[in-house]
Amino acid sequence: MLKLRPLRPDDEPAFRAGHAAMAADDGFPFGLGYLPDMSFDGYIKQLDDHRAGINLPDGFVPSTFVVADVAGEVVGRTSIRHRLTERLLHFGGHIGYGVLPGHRRRGYATEILRQSLIIAWSLGIDRVLVTCDDNNIGSIRTIESCGGKLEGVVTTEERAPWRRYWID
Repeated sequence: MLKLRPLRPDDEPAFRAGHAAMAADDGFPFGLGYLPDMSFDGYIKQLDDHRAGINLPDGFVPSTFVVADVAGEVVGRTSIRHRLTERLLHFGGHIGYGVLPGHRRRGYATEILRQSLIIAWSLGIDRVLVTCDDNNIGSIRTIESCGGKLEGVVTTEERAPWRRYWID
C-alpha cells in the first residue's frame, strides 16, 4: 500500500540514493532544491518553510513535497504547487511526480498522482494542471488514467514538446 508522507530524518540514505539515481537515469531531480552539500535536516526545514510559503526563492510558490512510501521504502516523490505563476502555468503545472528507476512499472506513478490530486484539491485547487513530455508514454497513460484531459501539445525552442493536461 503506497502512502504519501513528509520526509523524515531517517530517510536520508534512501533519499540521497534516490536523488543520485534520478539524476543518473533521467537528469530529473528527485529532491527539488536539494544540493548534495546541504545538511539533510536543513533540507527538511527548507521543505517545511516552502510548504508554509516562508523563505521562498524568487519565482517559487508555496509547495508540498512528500515522498511515496511502500512498506517503509521510499519509491518516489511528488511536489504539489499551491498556486501557479505565469511561467508555471505555461511550463510547469501544479504537480510534479517521479518514481525511482528501480520501482517503475508497478503502478506507483498512478497512485502517486491520484493521492497528489487529493492533496491539491484539499488546498482548494479545483482544476489541476499536470504536464509531461510528449514522448513519455508512461506519464501520458498515468495522467489520462487519473482523469487528465489533454489541452494540447506545446512546442518551443526552449525544450522538447510537452503535453498539458487539466484534471478536475
